[in-house]
Parts: sequence; structure tokens; C-alpha cells
Amino acid sequence: MNKPRLLDLFCKAGGASVGYARAGFEVEGVDIEPQPHYPFKFHQADALTFPLEGFDAYHASPPCQSYSICQNFTKHEYPRLINAIRSRLILTGMPFVIENVMGARKYMQDPLMLCGTMFGLRTIRHRLFETHPPIYFPPAACAHQYRTAKQGRAPKENEYHCVVGNCGGAASARKAMDIDWMNRNELSQAIPPAYTEYIGKYLMEAVRNSHSQRNR
Repeated sequence: MNKPRLLDLFCKAGGASVGYARAGFEVEGVDIEPQPHYPFKFHQADALTFPLEGFDAYHASPPCQSYSICQNFTKHEYPRLINAIRSRLILTGMPFVIENVMGARKYMQDPLMLCGTMFGLRTIRHRLFETHPPIYFPPAACAHQYRTAKQGRAPKENEYHCVVGNCGGAASARKAMDIDWMNRNELSQAIPPAYTEYIGKYLMEAVRNSHSQRNR
């Protein structure tokens, strides 16, 4: 039996994609910018117009800048694309996931929050996941045992890594995120694969149920 196919929209360098691959999907990525380190089949294209036919499930990580707290410190206007991409994905009739930062909560539908500490990672990195069908329970509670190192500084033994911007030590940032193929800039935009590996197991079950219903 062929693996179910998942399309990762706004994929960047593939943190989410690798998690879904670990969960058993055949993954392809779409991003409007070149992604030379993306580890699977890649399409440089606009996620809002790329054809969606032929896939069993979808993930989308629309740009987070307009939803981030950092937007309060800049006059630059960024697009808010969560509603637009949700409308596209609903039309597929397939299971899908939308991911974004904590500041996007009011724009998302019953999102699941995941944290690096739920997976034993040395970074907190809270992210929201709107899942269709819904996933209500994280794998564990947050376990914030340490403080987070200041941005731009590698963490001490009793600190979590702050993987944003100039994340202070690419090697330790890769270890904290469980990502070994990205450079520093790519890491700052990524989510740990552990998040989508967890979600991907539920998504895989939804895909199988969807196939069973269509084959009756």
C-alpha cells in the first residue's frame, strides 16, 4: 500500500514536513521562496494558488509576523493569511492542520498548543495547531523547569534555548530543536519535527478513516 500523501504549505526548510514523514506520510512542500535545504520534493510557488488535488492531507504554516508580538515594534505591514488558507483547505474535504504562533489564537479554531518541553526538548517554543478533525489533548503538560537564555546567547546547562533571530550557537539550537539540516536563519522559522510527528499520527488515522468511508 502506498503511503498517504501530505502537502506542506509555507513549508520553509521542512521542520513540520520531517515530523509528518516520521509519522508515515509521503511529503511534498510548497513555499514562495527557494528552500535549498528542504529534504523532500519541493515546489517553489504561492501556497494560495498552488493546486491542491491529489493529496490525502494538508499542513499550512502561514506567515506568523502579523500575529506575533514583534508586530507591535514595527511599522511594516504583514499579511494575515489564516482565514484564506483555511477556506482553501476546507474545499479539499480532506484532513488538514494550520499552525501559527500564540498571538494568532483568536484567529484559529480550537487550537491545540504544543511546547518543546512536552517532548523533552531544550526549548519551550509554544505553537498553536488548528486540526481538522480536532485533536484535544497534548502528549503531556508543559514542564518549564528552567528559564530561557537571552536571545543571541547559547544556553547554559540549566537554561532553555531561545531559537529566534540570532539564536546564539547554531549547533546547540539544532540539538534543542532536534533538527540537523538547517542553518541558523532556517532554525529561527522552524518548528520541531516532534510536534508534527505527534499530530501526524492522529492525521494518519483520520486519512485512513476517510479512505474507508469513500470505499464503502
